[in-house]
Amino acid sequence: MKENKRSLGRRLIENDGVQTLLASLLCVLGGLLIGFIVLLVIEPSAAWGSITAVVKNFFRYPASLRGKYLGQTIVRTVPLLMCALSVLFAYKVGMFNIGAAGQYVIGACATLYCAIALKLPWIVCLLAGAAAGALLGAVSGVLKTLCNVNVVISGIMLNWISLYFTNNLLSRGGIKRPTGPETIQLINANPDALLPTLGLDKLFGEKSAGIAIPLALVIAVLVWVVLNKTKFGYELRATGNNPNAAKYAGMRENRNIILTMAIAGGLAGLGASLFFLTGLVDWETSISSVPDMGFNGIAVAFLGGLSPLGSILSAFFIQHITSGGGGVDLRFYSSQISSLISSLIIFLCAFVGFFKLAIQNRIRKGDEKRAADKPADTGKGGESQ
Repeated sequence: MKENKRSLGRRLIENDGVQTLLASLLCVLGGLLIGFIVLLVIEPSAAWGSITAVVKNFFRYPASLRGKYLGQTIVRTVPLLMCALSVLFAYKVGMFNIGAAGQYVIGACATLYCAIALKLPWIVCLLAGAAAGALLGAVSGVLKTLCNVNVVISGIMLNWISLYFTNNLLSRGGIKRPTGPETIQLINANPDALLPTLGLDKLFGEKSAGIAIPLALVIAVLVWVVLNKTKFGYELRATGNNPNAAKYAGMRENRNIILTMAIAGGLAGLGASLFFLTGLVDWETSISSVPDMGFNGIAVAFLGGLSPLGSILSAFFIQHITSGGGGVDLRFYSSQISSLISSLIIFLCAFVGFFKLAIQNRIRKGDEKRAADKPADTGKGGESQ
């Protein structure tokens, strides 16, 4: 019985998914520990209460309000998941899509312009955001294939171009509020552009994610199926692993690179559409930095083990911690302390691969030790006989 339990434990620990989960948990715990130490250094008396508020998030509110704050967390989880899918899709094909932030921005631009200026229904606005993100992603792919421009360089440049273009376009009269930098609220400008709530507004309150929740989950599953269970996905991964070998095998590597970046961009742009069409937030035309959503998607993708299904859990957790950061005691800490704690956790997410390698090395050393001890045991057994 003990031997069976031991073998079951070994099979679990040797499973790639279990190793990724353990490595991710170590990163999360490390980030929380460092954040707690920072709080202790600043003000020891309020450190424990603040760090527990970060972890609890919506659980720290009365039961009557938990649904509302849970809904707000989920609303922000959806675009974060979509940006993570964008990053991991490109990464699986051998490219680092740091341009997901710009694709997210241009998706928001196309979505809000169609919703507010053109008064189009939500489904058209949704498709417009995805198409805009796909077009921007395809630009990086074309620059890579035709001009050999690294997708990281083109992605960074396009991030800023997208931001300034969006701010200028959405600053026009009839789109931006006359008394502030934000765009006009969708509920006032075009209620038909708001996403259907599917009755979830009764559970999570107004401006809930609604149809965005099942749609994001379905897309995550589709991304996994495409990458792992289709010929198209196999060709994309083969092109990313070795473009020359893929070309020799008859695969059209240039087309695959452009398609990969277009799909990745479309996912990020769709994430912006699913977020802004809830009406929870409006675009602020005065912002001077690219939104964090696209960059945080990188951390979510790696924390989820570069798995579409794992990214669902990691996206919710990262947003849970980020939203919970608003619960720190502002009498003792500045408002930026919540961002610091979230940033520490996101930073530690980069070490998932390191911890995973450490776990694998520990398993290998254990196997080597058992293999070295086995002949000695056999010899002793022979002498006793």
